[in-house]
Amino acid sequence: MKVFGIRLPGMSSLLIWGLLWEIFGRSGLSFFVPPLSDVIATLFEVIGTPAFQKALYETGYAFVAGVFFAVSIGIPTGILMGKNRLLDELLLPWVNIFLSAPLTALVPVLMVLFGFGMKSIIITTTLFAIWIIILNARAGVMQINRSLVEMAHSFGATPWAAFTKVYFWAALPEILGGVRIGIIRAVKGVIIGQLLISIVGFGALFELYSNNFLMSHFWAVLLVLFAMAFTISEVLAYLERRVSYYAAKR
Repeated sequence: MKVFGIRLPGMSSLLIWGLLWEIFGRSGLSFFVPPLSDVIATLFEVIGTPAFQKALYETGYAFVAGVFFAVSIGIPTGILMGKNRLLDELLLPWVNIFLSAPLTALVPVLMVLFGFGMKSIIITTTLFAIWIIILNARAGVMQINRSLVEMAHSFGATPWAAFTKVYFWAALPEILGGVRIGIIRAVKGVIIGQLLISIVGFGALFELYSNNFLMSHFWAVLLVLFAMAFTISEVLAYLERRVSYYAAKR
């Protein structure tokens, strides 16, 4: 980051926004935005409470389970769509529809089909993440150098061997990009599920704090959520850069 030709150290933008947040909170212009220092102090107060730890476990469980199903279903589906034209023509319109559709509107349907428990929340999280993973895996396979596929066939590779040793690894940069974006969408999915389907986890804390105008508590939980999503996204972005470098060198 450069300001007036001066290079600032990494994360400087976050420090600048944190300073602006603190100034705005101290100004008293809005009770909804307390000072950042009060939010951080409140975070250290609530982070060790049983309610917060229970909410963290419930949100983390739904998030990890939803991402697991999105990845384990989305990557093979996208690779198969990239390989098989008939399957691609059958599934691609539906993938595009669900990717662009407001998935929040499907939450009442999921509640009717699967109830008000954790199952519906996990399915909601999966639905938010899976479609971009499918599209990126499909795009990665369609950009594979055809000589790799012809080489696998010439050496008598079975469909499973070609799937696991050629298609997956050749499309890995695009797959990781899709997973990174899918995880960001999964964060939205798990919170929407916990707010609309069953008031549990961080959704319950958001509901409790907003209804009682505990804005420092509300923003403290939101900071934890943002930090989790940002950390996972940055780790995957690093892996994506490493894999892209390897693919270019190859």
